[in-house]
Amino acid sequence: MTLQTISRADVCVAAVSDAFKGSGEVLAHAVGIVPAIGVRLAKATHTPELALSDGEAFMMAEAPPLLKTAAAGGVPEAWVPFRSIFDIVASGRRHSMMGASQIDRHGNQNISSIGDWRQPKRQLIGVRGAPGNTVNHRVDYWVAKHSARIFVDSVDVASGVGNDRAVGTAGRFHDLGVVVTNLAVFGYDENGLIKVNSIHPGVTPEELQEATGFPIDATDAPLTREPTEEELKIISAEDPKGLRHREVPES
Repeated sequence: MTLQTISRADVCVAAVSDAFKGSGEVLAHAVGIVPAIGVRLAKATHTPELALSDGEAFMMAEAPPLLKTAAAGGVPEAWVPFRSIFDIVASGRRHSMMGASQIDRHGNQNISSIGDWRQPKRQLIGVRGAPGNTVNHRVDYWVAKHSARIFVDSVDVASGVGNDRAVGTAGRFHDLGVVVTNLAVFGYDENGLIKVNSIHPGVTPEELQEATGFPIDATDAPLTREPTEEELKIISAEDPKGLRHREVPES
């Protein structure tokens, strides 16, 4: 039994941290509160060689306070202007965990628009760096509110390249890793289709299927591991205001 209560958000942070295990000396790019804490946890524990940036212009030996830049604290160790990021991406020396407004069974990701792209129902942020990320280096996804509106049979726009689209084109450098959500962790099977790696404590296979817009099988899925006492201390130190609990509230 642990001395601290382990929340769903804590489980998600540990899952993100595990996704970066063994990444090596690459630039960690994380979109979202939980991913940001997760990469810090990874650097503080199993993968100290991870390079973190302040999201603005510096590589950080010690990360600044959560959601802050180097101006607010931390220990900068190198200048990295935005133009240099494109070189890092093209070289493959980056590991990104992005968000997804839609994701399908092949791992195609949409952050561009909802509905027919010629006359969308809703305009989103655009493809941004998703195509370049997914054809140059490993990409994982983070979904804070798992639902059938996000996990769809087919995305409206393919912003991030899925396993089916990568065949014969970007396959050599295409590397989709995992999808971490507030309900489970997904990977991909030998055919490039999404599969359940683990299901979070307190979530049933039926609940997971109901929240997913295509068939999945979580019947024999193991439970996602809980963070250790030492990891919980690091998580709490990195997020003293508990912002992770706002992103992933208890169900």
